[in-house]
Amino acid sequence: MKKLVPVYVRLPIIFFSVFAALEYFIDSGDRPAFVKYPMVAVFLFVFLFLLIAIEIVVAAVDNVTYHMMTEEQKQKLAEATSVDFSIADKQWYKNLMKMLTKSEPLENASLLLDHDYDGIKELDNKLPPWWLYLFYGCIVFAAVYLVRFEIMGGDNQETELRKEMAQAKADIAKYMLTAPDMMDESKVTKLTDAPSLAKGKTIFDANCAACHRTDGGGQIGPNLTDQHWIFGGDIKNLFHTVTNGGRDGKGMVAWKATLKPTEIQQVSSYILSLQGSNPKDAKAAEGDLYIDPAAAKTAAPDAKVAPKVAEVTK
Repeated sequence: MKKLVPVYVRLPIIFFSVFAALEYFIDSGDRPAFVKYPMVAVFLFVFLFLLIAIEIVVAAVDNVTYHMMTEEQKQKLAEATSVDFSIADKQWYKNLMKMLTKSEPLENASLLLDHDYDGIKELDNKLPPWWLYLFYGCIVFAAVYLVRFEIMGGDNQETELRKEMAQAKADIAKYMLTAPDMMDESKVTKLTDAPSLAKGKTIFDANCAACHRTDGGGQIGPNLTDQHWIFGGDIKNLFHTVTNGGRDGKGMVAWKATLKPTEIQQVSSYILSLQGSNPKDAKAAEGDLYIDPAAAKTAAPDAKVAPKVAEVTK
């Protein structure tokens, strides 16, 4: 039986509508949902199979129903479905095509040319307006293109690509300067705010306390509360040590695969906050006495003045 929308149009519309809805509502990141989640692909396959099966069943039912009709019922059905739903017979469509093509009816004998090719005759119809406008548009585009790129020296595609790549590299470099998880030892800074130190303590208790004790006094690992350090005692040295690990074979493991750079910064800052806490039964000092170079520069002038002060007071 004749339907307004044929099956070859109806079935793809239904299937791709469901497909688009699944892609819209399922959060699959930068990958299609049916690729990231195999169950979505299975559902789409089953859904398409059911759509085809339903169409086949409906067509079979229509066919059986038609053959069960009497001749009078078949005639009435033919009259009811004989209405032409073709869009080409609509008046607005005819007017639109007339405006776009400016074609003359075949009955207009004045269009017939005098020559004949084996019975094939030719009409002298005008070129369609849409074709003419497209042709004129191409001429205008060619003129603008010639002036813009050949006379005024505009950037071609290769130059635009190089500029975009350079800008992208600059944007990435700018982002990496402030991106928390792109931090490295060259730009890490010591944190002193309470929330960051609290997070650092949580990380320390979960990952470091087993070797350094919860108070940092040292157990298997060295004492973290004194001024002696094996690899240096400022924030950059400590960040590097926690990230890449300690001495080969007997030192601390590298934590860069477990902790994010921001977490390493927080736990390193917390460790430095333990300086001078002097926990009970702390482990003996290991490594070399570390003196902050900035503090040493500040204290140097005072050391030179001290003997003169002592001499005056004698």
